Amino acid sequence: MNYEEILQTVRGFCAREKLLDGKKHLALAVSGGADSMALLCLMRPLAEERGIALTVCHVNHGLRGETADRDEAFVREVCARLGLPLRVFHAAELEAEAGKPRAGEDWARRLRYACFERVLADGIDAVATAHTGSDQAETLLFRLARGTGLHGAAGIRPSRPGYLRPLLCLTRADTEAVCRACGETWVTDETNEADDYARNRLRHGAVPSLRSVNDAAEENLARFCEKAGRADAYFARQAEQLLSVARLDAAQTARKAPKAKAAWRLEPLQGADPLILEAALHRLV
Repeated sequence: MNYEEILQTVRGFCAREKLLDGKKHLALAVSGGADSMALLCLMRPLAEERGIALTVCHVNHGLRGETADRDEAFVREVCARLGLPLRVFHAAELEAEAGKPRAGEDWARRLRYACFERVLADGIDAVATAHTGSDQAETLLFRLARGTGLHGAAGIRPSRPGYLRPLLCLTRADTEAVCRACGETWVTDETNEADDYARNRLRHGAVPSLRSVNDAAEENLARFCEKAGRADAYFARQAEQLLSVARLDAAQTARKAPKAKAAWRLEPLQGADPLILEAALHRLV
């Protein structure tokens, strides 16, 4: 796809998922990598079309020394050139929220989302992150390998309260194409090249192997996640309806199970479809 086709794809995805509806001010999570630079390139025209203000948010985890500072300087230069407001966070500012030890992917993720929560608390409508369909494919493989159900197989959702993922309809190759078309460079996190983390091993080994079977493997895995998400939402609705039918009202609960906060009649549960019953029990647990 060329730039215009990619932009139209993202525009359609945002419209279908209602990602930008009612939004007045978004924060873009920009690390300086190709995915986040593509997010910047694509969201600027889409925000302009809808009159949405943009702020850039950059997190310096402090884990990579000089290269982390290089990334911060790169993002500062880009925002200054484009005239975009920028919020930069450093690890020391958020130690209370992110916790310790100050190392590892899990800690870095907690730190990022602690920063995003601060941005949201300041009145931003939502934070847009640069997760792509390639990330979606890796997430699915990772969860299947560790063991997951339908809910986990749905992968990364297009949105959740306070967060948007408008690039889930693209691959990593698409984001690099966007950057080249816009004349934007990007920085590379050297830790992405190492196989220290399981996700990197999937990225470097499993995904290329699947692409050798089918060039569209990443897109197909991401499409499966969409289908799993719709199925999961259906079972969740059916489970909620089942529990609503089976639930005893407050007076009946007080009479039949005085110490219980809630209680359910067995008959509707026993007569339910096993898959819906499983979903209902999962919701209770």
